[in-house]
Amino acid sequence: MTARFEGADFRGAVFQSVDLSGAVFRDCDLSRVRITGSAIPELRVSGHGGEIDRFVVNDVDVTDFVQGELDRRYPERVRLRAVRTPDDFRSMWKELERLWQEAIARAERLPEAVRFERVDEEWSFAETLRHLTFAIDVWVGRMARGEERPFHPIGMPTGDYPAEAARGIGVDVEARPSWDEIVEVHAGRAAMMREAVAALTDAEFERVVSAEPAPTWGVATRSVGRCLRVVLNEHCEHRRFALRDLAILEGSADDSA
Repeated sequence: MTARFEGADFRGAVFQSVDLSGAVFRDCDLSRVRITGSAIPELRVSGHGGEIDRFVVNDVDVTDFVQGELDRRYPERVRLRAVRTPDDFRSMWKELERLWQEAIARAERLPEAVRFERVDEEWSFAETLRHLTFAIDVWVGRMARGEERPFHPIGMPTGDYPAEAARGIGVDVEARPSWDEIVEVHAGRAAMMREAVAALTDAEFERVVSAEPAPTWGVATRSVGRCLRVVLNEHCEHRRFALRDLAILEGSADDSA
């Protein structure tokens, strides 16, 4: 049976002559990890939010190459980094809504069951939409609007969010909503974000809010602008992952046709 380590502390540990082939590291802190003298065929690495502070392979710093290639493939990343003003936020959200509508239309060309299929144990396309719903509930509903219980039952928190805490806010992580319901709920939350950026003034943009985004996260103090930027970031980066997996699913569908 495959060993599974969750919440373990391996800080400073040394692994020597150990077989880690096929191992998966998910939601781990790999800061300053060094892999030396090891076989690394087909090694795949992705940083949180697509960002990597410094990435060195065989003594060659490839950080700028990786970031530049991501920016080339997903130019919305570049536009997002330039967002500064309320008008920028409105323009960026309009762009992200369009990109997600295109992605959803692409997913809907696949059989419905495939939209719920995971690739390499990552979220399915349907689960990704559920997570984006949760992100809007947190950063628009809870933080920017100050609502006490903005959470939709089919929203999906991060993978490490305690199930008990999710139940406490009315979120059912075991829910199995239909595709139509998922799309409808996310569309409603997207409209909420659209309303939030449409109403942004300079004063509202700078207004500071202080609350616990979701139970167990602790109190956060941020400007409304920073809260809404999280939603932009989430929709930008999760679309990249979703398109990556869609390409694999489309290939599998072609092979089975």
